[in-house]
Amino acid sequence: MSTVIVQVTTMTPTVIPTILVESQAPRRDVVFLLDGSDGTRSGFPAMRDFVQRVVETLGVDENKDRVAVVQYSRDPAAQFYLNTYTTKGEILNTVRGLRHKGGRPLNTGAALQYVRDNVLTAFSGSRRTEGVPQLLILLSGGRSFDNVDTPASALKELGVLIFGIGTRSSDSRELQRISHDPSYALSVSDFTDLPNIQQQLLSSVESVVIDVTPESTTDLVDHDTSRKDVVFLVDGSDGTRNGFPAMRDFVQRVVGKLNVGGDKDRVSVVQYGRDQEVHFYLNTYTTKEDILNTVRSLRHRGGRPLNTGAALQYVRDNVLTASSGSRSQEGVPQMLILLSGGRSSDNVDIPASALKDSGVLIFGIGTRNSSREVQGIATDPSFSQSVSEFTDLPSIQEQFFSTLITVQVEATPKTPTVIVDQSIARKDVVFLLDGSDGTRNGFPAMRDFVQRVVEKLTVEENRDRVSVVQYSKESEAHFYLNTYTTKEDVVDTVRGLRHKGGRPLNTGAALQYVRDNVFIASSGSRRLEGVPQILILLNGGRSFDNVDTPASALKELGVLVFGIGTRSSDSRELQKISYDPSYALSVSEFTDLPNVQQQLLSAMGTVIVQVTTMTPTVKPTILVESQAPRRDVVFLLDGSDGTRSGFPAMRDFVQRVVETLGVDENKDRVAVVQYSRDPAAQFYLNTYTTKGEILNTVRGLRHKGGRPLNTGAALQYVRDNVLTASSGSRRTEGVPQLLILLSGGRSFDNVDTPASALKELGVLIFGIGTRSSDSRELQRISHDPSYALSVSDFTDLPNIQQQLLSSVESVVIDVTPESTTDLVDHDTSRKDVVFLVDGSDGTRNGFPAMRDFVQRVVGKLNVGGDKDRISVVQYGRDQEVHFYLNTYTTKEDILNTVRSLRHRGGRPLNTGAALQYVRDNVLTASSGSRSQEGVPQMLILLSGGRSSDNVDIPASALKDSGVLIFGIGTRNSSREVQGIATDPSFSQSVSEFTDLPSIQEQFFSTLITVQVEATPKTPTVIVDQSIARKDVVFLLDGSDGTRNGFPAMRDFVQRVVEKLTVEENRDRVSVVQYSKESEAHFYLNTYTTKEDVVDTVRGLRHKGGRPLNTGAALQYVRDNVFIASSGSRRLEGVPQILILLNGGRSFDNVDTPASALKELGVLVFGIGTRSSDSRELQKISYDPSYALSVSEFTDLPNVQQQLLSAMGTVIVQVTTMTPTVKPTILVESQAPRRDVVFLLDGSDGTRSGFPAMRDFVQRVVETLGVDENKDRVAVVQYSRDPAAQFYLNTYTTKGEILNTVRGLRHKGGRPLNTGAALQYVRDNVLTASSGSRRTEGVPQLLILLSGGRSFDNVDTPASALKELGVLIFGIGTRSSDSRELQRISHDPSYALSVSDFTDLPNIQQQLLSSVESVVIDVTPESTTDLVDHDTSRKDVVFLVDGSDGTRNGFPAMRDFVQRVVGKLNVGGDKDRISVVQYGRDQEVHFYLNTYTTKEDILNTVRSLRHRGGRPLNTGAALQYVRDNVLTASSGSRSQEGVPQMLILLSGEGPVIMLTYQLLP
Repeated sequence: MSTVIVQVTTMTPTVIPTILVESQAPRRDVVFLLDGSDGTRSGFPAMRDFVQRVVETLGVDENKDRVAVVQYSRDPAAQFYLNTYTTKGEILNTVRGLRHKGGRPLNTGAALQYVRDNVLTAFSGSRRTEGVPQLLILLSGGRSFDNVDTPASALKELGVLIFGIGTRSSDSRELQRISHDPSYALSVSDFTDLPNIQQQLLSSVESVVIDVTPESTTDLVDHDTSRKDVVFLVDGSDGTRNGFPAMRDFVQRVVGKLNVGGDKDRVSVVQYGRDQEVHFYLNTYTTKEDILNTVRSLRHRGGRPLNTGAALQYVRDNVLTASSGSRSQEGVPQMLILLSGGRSSDNVDIPASALKDSGVLIFGIGTRNSSREVQGIATDPSFSQSVSEFTDLPSIQEQFFSTLITVQVEATPKTPTVIVDQSIARKDVVFLLDGSDGTRNGFPAMRDFVQRVVEKLTVEENRDRVSVVQYSKESEAHFYLNTYTTKEDVVDTVRGLRHKGGRPLNTGAALQYVRDNVFIASSGSRRLEGVPQILILLNGGRSFDNVDTPASALKELGVLVFGIGTRSSDSRELQKISYDPSYALSVSEFTDLPNVQQQLLSAMGTVIVQVTTMTPTVKPTILVESQAPRRDVVFLLDGSDGTRSGFPAMRDFVQRVVETLGVDENKDRVAVVQYSRDPAAQFYLNTYTTKGEILNTVRGLRHKGGRPLNTGAALQYVRDNVLTASSGSRRTEGVPQLLILLSGGRSFDNVDTPASALKELGVLIFGIGTRSSDSRELQRISHDPSYALSVSDFTDLPNIQQQLLSSVESVVIDVTPESTTDLVDHDTSRKDVVFLVDGSDGTRNGFPAMRDFVQRVVGKLNVGGDKDRISVVQYGRDQEVHFYLNTYTTKEDILNTVRSLRHRGGRPLNTGAALQYVRDNVLTASSGSRSQEGVPQMLILLSGGRSSDNVDIPASALKDSGVLIFGIGTRNSSREVQGIATDPSFSQSVSEFTDLPSIQEQFFSTLITVQVEATPKTPTVIVDQSIARKDVVFLLDGSDGTRNGFPAMRDFVQRVVEKLTVEENRDRVSVVQYSKESEAHFYLNTYTTKEDVVDTVRGLRHKGGRPLNTGAALQYVRDNVFIASSGSRRLEGVPQILILLNGGRSFDNVDTPASALKELGVLVFGIGTRSSDSRELQKISYDPSYALSVSEFTDLPNVQQQLLSAMGTVIVQVTTMTPTVKPTILVESQAPRRDVVFLLDGSDGTRSGFPAMRDFVQRVVETLGVDENKDRVAVVQYSRDPAAQFYLNTYTTKGEILNTVRGLRHKGGRPLNTGAALQYVRDNVLTASSGSRRTEGVPQLLILLSGGRSFDNVDTPASALKELGVLIFGIGTRSSDSRELQRISHDPSYALSVSDFTDLPNIQQQLLSSVESVVIDVTPESTTDLVDHDTSRKDVVFLVDGSDGTRNGFPAMRDFVQRVVGKLNVGGDKDRISVVQYGRDQEVHFYLNTYTTKEDILNTVRSLRHRGGRPLNTGAALQYVRDNVLTASSGSRSQEGVPQMLILLSGEGPVIMLTYQLLP
């Protein structure tokens, strides 16, 4: 982006092609435009071959010929651009692969226009301005559905040479009109005959050289050092939710190309939808890294409608300013890059023009929904590009960036000139006359009407201008706005108008014609100077084409359309066309036009356009003038069930009354409230400041419905919530307060008291009722009985409109402004006070009262830079800071801002995230907090509902930081608020927020009397917030019951992944599917890019199977996925998130594994369907509120945002637990310690006896001394396979164990494999990692309850347990094999028997006696000392087999390593240790120079997790150790003569390999 320039030439000189012959070095830009509509399907291969053959003849390289291909049907699509490929091979490969597009109708005109605007541009590789000939070869197989003449002419004006090739299905005349010359139109019978005309075409092409004088641009500024201010304006509305990650990536890639630095390039990012949010300003960051980090973490805002115009204006006024880092005054180029995915709901032309006038260079990227608008916004059409979807952004990235860096901008700061002189009314008036066959008789009357209206205008150069257009099938301009400058000339021409005739009547096309050809600067329109644009349509019939789009386009330009029709016209159509339905006038015949002439002139004569420095959209206002009256007008509308049919008429009535008001900041203000049982403010007096905004909102009002009708409550609501200063009422300034009530029935509640209260305030009440209303009630409510008006039904409202307006206009009320007393003086106090206000959907009605409360509290504070400081934050789903502690230094500024606060809305309510946000972003030194100076930090929370996220951790973090939290809740939130507050006495409760005044004094007295110990505390930072990192595991129910829903689950995973930042050091993802068993599709460390993850997810197949074992799946995830070897970064403090999608109730027990996950700190979200067990999901989830529910999996998108919000606000406190193992080889009788494992037969044969087994376990546990230093308990249930219900270190209290045992579910299954279960206990339960203290000498007891004979061999595993010193008790029933039990047990006498399990109590005491008498003499296992430790120094590497085959044996290998390390003399200059685990590849857990103490090494070894993988590559691992571990850089001291030892533990057992490398 070194040099920059804007073309200053207002008009591009016409390029006239001259046919010359030049043969040395031809250069041509050749575009093929191919008809891809439904009609060319069979001929498309022949077209494709033809393109290939022509390309073969061209000289394609960078400095010779360039080629582009566009295919079109209804819409055009560029297959590739002129600068996409630089070699013939690439072009031919792409052409060969072209697919037929399909579609209809055939819009050749639109395709020609597309080529002009998007392909034959410098941005897309066209070299037209360098004088290179531009050739367009059109292959068309049918007649165009749209007009081709205008776009073809536009191409010819650019000097483009067009060849048209058609078939017998084409329109030969149309092709000749499109082509450069009729002789350039070629024809074939069908496309298979194209070879016949190939040579003819090539001869023409080869002889072409166009004499083009390159356009010259003036280079005014030299930018050697390349400095740019670049603002990205990104559409974050509802319509771009799916495309937002791609937009975010695009911004990152462009920023990556910039030269970011304080005095180099500066960057800002703004996101917008309905309103705007600046993510960072031009002067926020000075390094590329900071910018990229922030961009990566951008979240989609959502919202509607899309207000691109307002966003452009906002950037101009707030971002491209010196205070925000803009260097425009220094001559630094200002660039705005707009990414917009939809059509704006507001006007974009004026703010775009204002930016361009300020010298800002605008680049635009749009989608198929927005490309035309974006092209109009961009500095030049060539500066805009279009993609089908934002996910296609990479395809235009290079093209975009090349434009960006080659543009030269004239960077002299411009001062915009104010052109409009308000003292002189100026209008541009266009008459659009229906000249179709149906108006032949009425045309003379239309002509006379135009003359009479023109006679009333002041037609002069700088006053009124007039144009007349007549239309039928096509449109024809008789003269333009700049054709005549005198009234006489206009009238003379109008007198001579002839009726055009023709059919059908295309009013839509005529409106479009007027917009595109008449309301433009070149035709004399002064719209951009702020002159009102008026269109008067005289229409005598219904349009044959669609009028909606062109009518909207005119309104968006700010054109005021008046529609006048006859009885033959469609009145609804006319109303839609008109600027407002009231601007549609009607006569019986055109001869009656004189009857509406004065009405039209009055409306036109009162149009006043507001012109401010910001040059907003032209919004005509019909003004009622009376020396600048100011009124506050509230409409109170009955929205109960009884007014459903009449509501449209009420809405129209409000619109008509608003039309007569003078709505601007210092004149009239309007509010609308609708009520039935409860009232609801549709908008407040200070919500809108323009008539256009009010009318738009009123048009969109929906009937509320409900019963009964509580008019009394509604009147009270208006008094307490609407006619207040905070809602925009200016009553205390003496402005009249008017309430217009439209009621359709008798009130269910009392109206007298609230009506009197309003009248006491001086409110003037008008009551309008129907025959269903109670007329006496209305009279009592109204200011005076004469102010109560009545209609038969609401459709008759127009009959009383004038009567109401006359009363309204004559009102002047004398109001003495109220005074308030300042009660408290705070000379010495300094406080930092943050208000955190609930703005979610649930507080809509109460928000005005909350706003008033904040004002009243602020009124009591002593605000000043070095006194009290204030900040206000509003929150719902996310947070918005209205202002920070250092934003304002005066009370007046704060109160002004608080008064204008708008309710945000949104759900769910995330109070936890808001508290965390305040801690991290508001109570900081950069935001004005003075906590480090010892100034008390106060947070005042107003919350109206229960939070959907966890509030405890962020509230504790605030309290730990020394923040004093005051809370005010309602009946829905009081308990939660009390828990958040610093002390329960600091929280208060009201029934509704409208009751806040009742606790105000009490609250304030608490606030000012609190003594805060303000010693700054330094909270411990547990998670590095600067880089959000998450490990996210999806656990998907793949059982038989989810077969139909699985595609929706898969799509959901994709969408969530799209929102994550999947990179090596950011987010990681794993997916596991389960039914009866679990299967990991990929682990957290399998993929490092989002693309790989999404590709794999797309290919997931449904697993199937039953039953559904959710418990086993949770355990699987805990043991195999949330481990370091699978990529989990739990030990580094990275949040661990598990998202479970479940479609049914689990067949096995979920409590124990769910608890085990929570103990690891895993945040579990459970999402279920109506087939799931909601209680089970709540138990599994980290918190019951984290369990989400949908009806079917196809409804998953409904909870996606809720899930993402919760995930986004997660802060997981990860304490690195370093358990110290202190081996004690002693069994103390005073304080017995035992590790007790219950092994329960859960096979099919014990179903009826299982409750008795469960009770027995409970009773035995009751007798044990369970706490951290005494007894530990584990339970395993088995049938075919074993499953640990919980481990020895899962629970530390008896209560937890008993609760879990009570909830045990019978497992079921067959056959009964007792041998496998015994082996499982040995390998997985009686291990140090599972809580066994065997190596400390603690007795190991196994109590087996078995109800049958084992299907597998029990002897080997039983012997293995006994060799470890495990004491086995066997308890069987008559169905068991008593000899087998005796062989398993420690001694035959330890095998007990009952008839069935219900008899277990009979042997309980016998068992307990044996258990209590056990003292086992445990000699610690000894290992042979290999080397004398005194003088030895050794480098020892353990190479440990972590392949799939060692999963069961891995705990024993880990224990072995620990024991060997325990014997070594570890230290920097003594023994050094390294551990490497391997399978298919290798992972170094730590190197020889990583740790210098034995304690660090043992801690790390204890936490080793099995990696898994296959095949086992021992050779590669040995080589790896030699090359990467036994090296000087990794701590090896072989060069110093220190012995090098490698201890290999493979599947065959430990092998000790000693290698000595001595000094020579």
